[in-house]
Amino acid sequence: MEPWVIALVAVSAVLHLAWNVRLKTAGDPLRAATIGMLAGCVGIVPVGLAVWWLGGRPSLPAEGIALGLASGVVEAAYFILLAAAYRRGDLSVVYPVARGTAPLLAVVIGVGLFGERLGVAGSLGVIALLVGFLWLQRPWRAIALARRGGAGARAAAGESAILFALATGVMIATYTAIDRIGTRQIDVFTYAAILWVTCSVVLVVWVATIAGGDLLRYGPEASGRAAVGGMLTLGAYLCILVALSVAPLSGVAPLRESATVFAAAWGSVRMGEASDPREAVRRIGASVLIVGGALLLAVGS
Repeated sequence: MEPWVIALVAVSAVLHLAWNVRLKTAGDPLRAATIGMLAGCVGIVPVGLAVWWLGGRPSLPAEGIALGLASGVVEAAYFILLAAAYRRGDLSVVYPVARGTAPLLAVVIGVGLFGERLGVAGSLGVIALLVGFLWLQRPWRAIALARRGGAGARAAAGESAILFALATGVMIATYTAIDRIGTRQIDVFTYAAILWVTCSVVLVVWVATIAGGDLLRYGPEASGRAAVGGMLTLGAYLCILVALSVAPLSGVAPLRESATVFAAAWGSVRMGEASDPREAVRRIGASVLIVGGALLLAVGS
C-alpha cells in the first residue's frame, strides 16, 4: 500500500479508539452509539449531498445504493453487539477480541472472494493473530471455570462478553467487505451518507422498540459526549472508506487494528481493568501479537 494510505488508516485507528473509550465509559453504550451516529448524520449528509450536486448530480447505481443500505444495517448490528459486549466486559479485552477477529475474517473474504493473495509475511501474520487472540481470550480458562460450578460458573458467565465481541468482529469483517465494493461504485462521501442515515434509523428504531426507551432521557451532558464521539467515528470511517477505495481489503482491514495495543494499555492501566501487573502485561502482550499479525498481513498483501 502507498504510505499515505497507511497514514490514513493509522489516523482512523486513533480516532476509533477514542470513540470506543467514550462508548465503554458511557452509562448506556447503545444510546451513546445511537446519539453519536445521529450527530454524524448532521456532518456527513450535507457533505454527501454537496459532493453529489457539485459532481453533476450523476445517477447513482442501484447496486451501489443497495450496498450502502446493507452496510448501514450491518453497522447498526455492530453497534448493538458492541454495546452488549461493553456492558459485560472490559475495553482491554473486548476491543482486541473484536478487532482481532475482523482481520482474520477479512483475509478469508479477501483471498476467497476477491482473489487477493498472501505471501509468507501474510501467512505469518495469520499465525500471530491466532496466537494473540487465543492468549487474550483464553477459551480453556472459561471451560475450566464452567466445570468447577458455583463461583466458577458465575465467573465463566462473565465470559459472555467474549461471545458478543466475536460477533462484533464478524460484523466488522462483513461491513468492511461490503464497503470495499460499494466505495468503488459511488463517491465515498455520498456512500457514507447513505450508510450513516441507514444505520441511524435502524438504531433509533431498535432503541425505541427493543431496548425499551427513548433517547431524550439520556441527559444533555452524556448526549454531548456521545455526539462528539460520533464525529470522531465519522472521521475514522471516512478515512477507512477512502483507503478501501484505492487499496486491497486484506491490507486495509488488518492495519486498521493498530489501535488494539493502545486500547489494551489504556483499559488495563488507565481504567484499572487489570487485576494486577501480570494481568496487564498479558493483555497488552496479546494485543501486541494481534497488531504484529495485522501489520504482517498488511505487508504481505
